[in-house]
Amino acid sequence: MATIDYNARLRDIAELAGALADRKADLQRAAAEDAGFPVKVTALEVDLAVQHLRSMEEELDWVAHCSPYGTVAAILPYDAPVVVLARLGGAAMLSGNKLRFSFSSQTPRSAQVIAEIVRPFSALQPVLGEDNREYGKRCVEDETVRVLFISGASAVGQAYRSKHEAFDKLFFAGPGGMPAALVFADSDVDRAGRFIARRAFINGGQYCTTLKKVLIHRTLYAPMRQRIMTLAKDFTVGDPFDEHTDIGPIRVERTRRILHKALQSCAGADLLYGGMNGEWVTPLILEMPQGTIADLELFGPFLLLQPFDDPEQAVQQVIRTRYGFLLAFFGTPPDHARTLFHEHFGMVHDNPDFDFTPLRLPFGGKKESGWILERQNDQWIERDGAFLYGKELVRHCRAQ
Repeated sequence: MATIDYNARLRDIAELAGALADRKADLQRAAAEDAGFPVKVTALEVDLAVQHLRSMEEELDWVAHCSPYGTVAAILPYDAPVVVLARLGGAAMLSGNKLRFSFSSQTPRSAQVIAEIVRPFSALQPVLGEDNREYGKRCVEDETVRVLFISGASAVGQAYRSKHEAFDKLFFAGPGGMPAALVFADSDVDRAGRFIARRAFINGGQYCTTLKKVLIHRTLYAPMRQRIMTLAKDFTVGDPFDEHTDIGPIRVERTRRILHKALQSCAGADLLYGGMNGEWVTPLILEMPQGTIADLELFGPFLLLQPFDDPEQAVQQVIRTRYGFLLAFFGTPPDHARTLFHEHFGMVHDNPDFDFTPLRLPFGGKKESGWILERQNDQWIERDGAFLYGKELVRHCRAQ
């Protein structure tokens, strides 16, 4: 068996990182024109993607002495396509797979730029200008496609689930629902408030990992509410080409419809801050003093606050959801709560302190927020929970 030159693969990945860095300005312009994403935010995304690709040697142990699947297919989302390309494309190149990928219909300019960037790399195969339903159908029919990554509403997942035998592995990243944060009585108000405000409203809340509701112990509720409100008012909503803008126009109509429906569904809550005026959305902060929070599928700059008195009841409240995507918590939860969190959510952040989620943290959800179907010999195994791309793109690992 021929010896695999992983150094050559790492050099190719480093060249991809350099190509992304060289085209940063083009990627910024395309994202601003496509979806209204601020150039400041896209710059951070590109930097994060470049840093990730330039450190791919950290994933060598995951792929060494393992076999690739062959062709991996995916549809890049409209939010942070460069970051997804770095995670998935870098893992595919290192493990010896080919990555065939389409793009969201919301990002035609970004798709064109990314396709130009990856053209020199034979392992990366962009597909432009094709309806994604048709693209997905072709992936099902193409026997060379062994792994498929899909995302979308639950109905999308069920449609592909019925075709799972066409692949060796099928990933479904479903809706995030309303990712929550819990703030317990011994939390650091400044640290928790900073993370919550940033992770709710960064990029106009247009990441699947952005927070949508916060349950706060009543002893901290007033200062936490004030801290979040103060920070939210510091976000600049405006021209996406202005380097000082934090939130640009919400150009994706579907996202604006989701926000309108969320406001209608939360009619019992008080709007503390924010509003909507066409494409311009100031961060929406709502307060529901008591009662059940609707289990919504949300996207955009929306955050609902609610106080709690009993930590055990608060824990039970957040795990009673159809969506097991992400949970963050601050302070010390009740005994056994951490176990419950990990049972119900794919991603659990314990007293986190970051702006962008580190790219080598596991990604994915549980319940309606995600699942994996994998062929193992003559059987199919279903898994849920978070995963690491590099570890999932290899099979038949051999002992050294």
